Amino acid sequence: MLDNAPMIWNFTKMHGAGNDFVVLDGVRQSIDLTPARARALADRHRGIGADQILLVEQPLHPDADFRYRIFNADGGEVEHCGNGARCFVRFVHEQGLSRRNPLRAEIATGLIVLREADDGQVGVEMGRTTFAPQDLAFDPSGLETRDCGQDILYRLDLPPETGDVWCSLVAISNPHAVVQVDDVDTCPVARLGPAIESHPRFAQRVNAGFMQVIDRGHIRLRVYERGAGETLACGTGACAAVVAGIRRGLLDSPTQVDTRGGTLQIEWDGQILRMQGPALTVFHGQIDIDAFTD
Repeated sequence: MLDNAPMIWNFTKMHGAGNDFVVLDGVRQSIDLTPARARALADRHRGIGADQILLVEQPLHPDADFRYRIFNADGGEVEHCGNGARCFVRFVHEQGLSRRNPLRAEIATGLIVLREADDGQVGVEMGRTTFAPQDLAFDPSGLETRDCGQDILYRLDLPPETGDVWCSLVAISNPHAVVQVDDVDTCPVARLGPAIESHPRFAQRVNAGFMQVIDRGHIRLRVYERGAGETLACGTGACAAVVAGIRRGLLDSPTQVDTRGGTLQIEWDGQILRMQGPALTVFHGQIDIDAFTD
């Protein structure tokens, strides 16, 4: 290949409950996805536009069918993405990369199990859920805490114009801080989200979830995602909110989660965490990636 030949990548645009992705097949084509290239793909004005870029590769783990990597719109690689995981399964099946169902996918922190149902919904076993501050790279020293059911809430000090919040800590491979609010429609997510996401006590930043409890089996949710901003839906954020609500004694399993982009169903028995929801292909295309990153 000539040095000045274009680097053409095939891609698929997908979404899960409005959380949208550019999905790249790294099995049948060579993909060198740098942070700059991820940002270029995700750019909604100059690129394709997406909350995250998903890369499907051959596995490194002997028990996995594929390796599944996630890059946020800011170019940073992250540990997990629940809505992306559902799109990953649909992509693998639609592209003929595998007929296996369920699939075992290798993510940055281990293996997850994914299954596509006959009705088009996709279910994901989300992996290990933990609550210790160190699992979120969170420094709790000197913070006021209070018990809430089986949960511990931390009073997070925010700028005076924002006001402090009480949050649950949940790690589902990636870190989440969950705040209960009276009404997600009036909650100042655009102000609170960035303040929580980049709070200095979170060494690796955090996803900020804002949960409104409707009843014991139903919540509404908005999430300000680390490295992506507020998205229409966040799968791990929905899981984190339900787990926090169950631990607080506010919710039962299963719980319906209404996001701005669609509805997810979350089940948690204290050990196994499952999510189910839609995954849709929008279009396929090709892009000369270097034309966008010169």
